[in-house]
Amino acid sequence: MGFQWPSLDQYVNIWELKGRVLVIAEKPKAAKKIAEALSSGFLVRKYNGIPYYEIIRGGLQLIIASAAGHLYELHTSVDGYPVFEYSWVPAYVVSEEKKYTKSYLDLLSSLFKKCQYYVNACDYDIEGSVIGYLLIKFHGDAGRALRAKFSSLMPQEIMASFSRLTPLDYNMIDAGLCRHELDWIWGINISRALMKALYLSARKKITLSAGRVQTPTLKYIVDYETERRIFVPLPQYNVSVVLRKGDQSFLAEYSANPVISESEAKSIKKSLESAGYLVVKQYEVVSQSISPPPPFNLGDLQEEAARIYGFSPMKTQSIAERLYLDALISYPRTNSQKLPPTLNYREILSKLAKITTYSGLISRLLSETRGVLRPREGEKEDPAHPAIYPTGVLPQRLTRDQTAIYDLIVRRFLAAFASPARVLHVKVMLVTPDGLFTFRSKGLTVEYLGWMVYYPFHKPSSKFLPALRVGDRLEVKKVIIRETYSKPAPRLKKIDILRWMEGAGLGTESTRAIIIEKLFERGYLKTTKTGIDVSELGVGVVEVIKKFFPDLASVELTRTFEVLMNDIMRGIRRRKEVLEEAKKVIKDLLSKFDSCINDVGLLLARKLSLIDNYEKCSIPGCRGESYKLGLCKNHYLAYEAVLKGYEEWKARKDVPFSDYVHKIARMKSTGKYVKDVLQHYILRKEVRKT
Repeated sequence: MGFQWPSLDQYVNIWELKGRVLVIAEKPKAAKKIAEALSSGFLVRKYNGIPYYEIIRGGLQLIIASAAGHLYELHTSVDGYPVFEYSWVPAYVVSEEKKYTKSYLDLLSSLFKKCQYYVNACDYDIEGSVIGYLLIKFHGDAGRALRAKFSSLMPQEIMASFSRLTPLDYNMIDAGLCRHELDWIWGINISRALMKALYLSARKKITLSAGRVQTPTLKYIVDYETERRIFVPLPQYNVSVVLRKGDQSFLAEYSANPVISESEAKSIKKSLESAGYLVVKQYEVVSQSISPPPPFNLGDLQEEAARIYGFSPMKTQSIAERLYLDALISYPRTNSQKLPPTLNYREILSKLAKITTYSGLISRLLSETRGVLRPREGEKEDPAHPAIYPTGVLPQRLTRDQTAIYDLIVRRFLAAFASPARVLHVKVMLVTPDGLFTFRSKGLTVEYLGWMVYYPFHKPSSKFLPALRVGDRLEVKKVIIRETYSKPAPRLKKIDILRWMEGAGLGTESTRAIIIEKLFERGYLKTTKTGIDVSELGVGVVEVIKKFFPDLASVELTRTFEVLMNDIMRGIRRRKEVLEEAKKVIKDLLSKFDSCINDVGLLLARKLSLIDNYEKCSIPGCRGESYKLGLCKNHYLAYEAVLKGYEEWKARKDVPFSDYVHKIARMKSTGKYVKDVLQHYILRKEVRKT
């Protein structure tokens, strides 16, 4: 056909090929966008209601068709565990939910037979590389395949990518295949082992699951929630003073707040009232320049959407992917905070200016920058894609939630070109005449909004503080002692889990939100009005894993394999050796598992209320095994926390034990396990004493 295979540093122009070429897109919308970009005269064909597109130019016939995400999944016919024999099979064979993909696969299979060359035009990431490669492997010839790489569905970018086609990205393909295989062998073996243990103990077949990334993530959440559940609030005291200068008043806080002793707080108040004034020891005014935030990567977008709108990471990711398929934004599953230098910023702004919401902002930005557009960028990079940016395509009929995400992306893009904001900080330090006690107060004024005009979601609130001089005496109008109580860590939200996973190096931009949702689907987590809670099943699975297989929940072990997969992507390690290392680890884990399978099953069966023939925790409703004093381990930890907490209360407030336990039993911030112990163990004993 006249086609010469390119070397790794060469490109192929699609229009130089002859014969039939099949272009594989990841989603139907992307297929249509590619067809529209490559020719205005494309033909629309249909197969079982699924459209595909045809472009004929000279001796070249392009056929553009779509997958529907992953059309192949891993499967085994081997029962039990360990199992390391598997193969890729059509997704509709494995999953009832994927039955609809059969028509897509049938269409592609028939088109492969008609074509001489193939272009993987799925999303340029690990998943897209795997989706396209598996189709080419099973229905075509990888030796006659090319890769299209683009970061948006804009016509000019698609055209450019098809004029610079490369060989298949085998490092990315191998890394993607390895990730799927690792997750599969990890998940199926450990899950089957847990289910077998449960069946042997309770003769019940119940679906349980564990995963390479899922399990350490669940352990983190359970440990975090356990600390909340054994929390005992402690009294503390904030001392503040209302000061007057002339006809102006302001509040100053004791520099060592919170004070832990009530008597100490009263002593400070007495000293202030006796002195009647404070002296200004330091007074400084500092102008701070605040740089614009960088353009969004996916994690930053998910964090802001959660903070501002309360969206879950999965919801934000799904909306962003929809905006990408509508060509409104660039590819969202990126870690980059950098914009491509080849991007025509002025052209994008000109297009966005047609949207009424942004026209005034863009006029102001162009005036402010005098047309010199240099974005502020962050440190994070992604080898495949730039930061998320609006393409300039005008949106049509977006939902409210889609509009919210699109607006964040546009405003963040505008802010990247704007000048820094300036904030005036006023700080004053005051002391009592004897110099024993120090108080502080802060004022804040936004001098110049800069980028905050375009992205107002970080605009700080102003706080008044009068002009002062060192040596000024300020009258004490009022001394306030406010008794407060220490608070437990706030309930986790989905975005908190995602950020923890990101910091721990677990998962990828594409997979983190999906893994979080799986924990809910499996029944390990549940949503409450105040955040995320852990189910008894989730607690039980983690208890089993921590007790018998701590390595399975090890962040370090999971992170090690993440590093190994990155090495595959960089071409410095082979997929086969990483898989062999994983199989060795899993075999060792399962060997330990089999030696205590009965204990594992009993613990799971108790947590699931499937058996009763054991000494239970004395707390009603608790399925835990008695550990000490008739309490399970968690309730015993709560009991210890109550006793330790009283020592602190006695030192801070000097209250009788009975008053202490009644007080914390009524407080909302007291942990669940602590309340259980108070109600059913300690207070019951107190009643018996009386």
